[in-house]
Amino acid sequence: MNEDNAALRVIEDIRSIVRTGQPGDRLPSVRALMAKHKASPVTVQQAIQRVAGEGLVEVRPGRGSYVADRPGPARLPDLSWQSVALGPGRPSEDMVAALIAVPGPEVLQLSSGYLDPGLLPVEALGAALTRAARRPASWGRVPLEGREELRAWFAREAGGELRAGDMTVCSGAQPALSAAFRGLSEPGDVVLLESPTYVGAIAAARDAGLRVVPVPTDADGVRPDLLAAAFERTGARLFYSQPLHANPHGAVLSAARRPEVFAIVRAAGAFLIEDDWARGFTIDGVAPPTLTSEDVDGHVVYVRSLTKVAAPGLRVAVIGARGVAGKRLRTARSFDDLYVSGPLQEAAIDFVTSPVWRRHLRSLQGALRSRRDALLSALDSHLPDFRVAKPTGGLHVWAELPEGIDDMEFTAAAAARDIVVFPGRPWFAAEPAGSYLRLTFGGAPEHVLAEGVQRLAEVRAAIRRSTRGTSPAR
Repeated sequence: MNEDNAALRVIEDIRSIVRTGQPGDRLPSVRALMAKHKASPVTVQQAIQRVAGEGLVEVRPGRGSYVADRPGPARLPDLSWQSVALGPGRPSEDMVAALIAVPGPEVLQLSSGYLDPGLLPVEALGAALTRAARRPASWGRVPLEGREELRAWFAREAGGELRAGDMTVCSGAQPALSAAFRGLSEPGDVVLLESPTYVGAIAAARDAGLRVVPVPTDADGVRPDLLAAAFERTGARLFYSQPLHANPHGAVLSAARRPEVFAIVRAAGAFLIEDDWARGFTIDGVAPPTLTSEDVDGHVVYVRSLTKVAAPGLRVAVIGARGVAGKRLRTARSFDDLYVSGPLQEAAIDFVTSPVWRRHLRSLQGALRSRRDALLSALDSHLPDFRVAKPTGGLHVWAELPEGIDDMEFTAAAAARDIVVFPGRPWFAAEPAGSYLRLTFGGAPEHVLAEGVQRLAEVRAAIRRSTRGTSPAR
């Protein structure tokens, strides 16, 4: 489904309603527009906001959207020239926006990139920020690379040869990835990405002008044979990897494959970007050490964020590399916003160096285990034909849909019943290997997960009935 075309259809439909309607007439609901144009909820909401920005529609929170009052015979604004002036949109921008969209209170969210608010250590973070705000030095100039105490903490957590001087603080993992792709390559270069992989990484790589080549993964992480073949065929010098609880499918790079991957990257003279996003989210057993901790010759570029494991508002991350690569990354990162807020960095230091940090991680592990098991149990009871693997950590379950069910259509049908799930297709940089959904157990309490799966079962049943109704007569 082409979301750009869907958005244009929705916009033109709303404009038509405005032209023929009267001020105060209510527009069709988001659900009705989704069904009519086969568009996602994000696309419909963005279309409504676009027309509201033209003064044609009045959005009344909690009540719907209405034809706006027109003061006189003034012509409707024509903003179509902007499409010509701006050209094509950025690749995957709609999907990245959908990842961080905040649904309405009536919606059950079964796919989210962030923890359920009930799991966030908000009191501890608030106290840390209050203390940081009272320190006058917090409000002064901050070194380009960030506070040394914060960089030193990240370096200790990463292990290996990285030191504070190799680290640069960033305002979240997404800017860190953007800096890595821009700082270590030139437009037109090839970057290898695991497949499937994080939507934001695909978007950031393409936005940097890179040619994205996917390398398939399985339950043990990236496949070394295909990684070696990809390096040989493309001559790539950059490989993006999530070795711990990869988003979306949850795989952990196995101990047996780690030395193989290192050998392949060294032989190619390449960099490996290690996105350690799930550090702190291990549920079963003990998390393996970072790849960075085993890197001798500076091939690994390390990325880690506190945003996922602490709170969405703690926009603090780090990117680290040794040698000239570290300097290139620092320069690339400085082009974005010079440096991260001083009070925010001070609060982060206060939080991660206090006893509450370890208590938070222990509490989080138990809560995520309970929610993961609740989601898996509900899927087993209500959607047994969905194929899922039990993840040992992370936030997500990767569900393969039965044959004949399209993930994009299933997602739209679920949204029409006020359930947010995320289709599998955008997580593949090329053709998808099948039809999947990413379901999140860390973003909602157990009872919401159970109710959401029950509603998904109703969606599944409706699709089954529809399929039977359209099958050829025997």
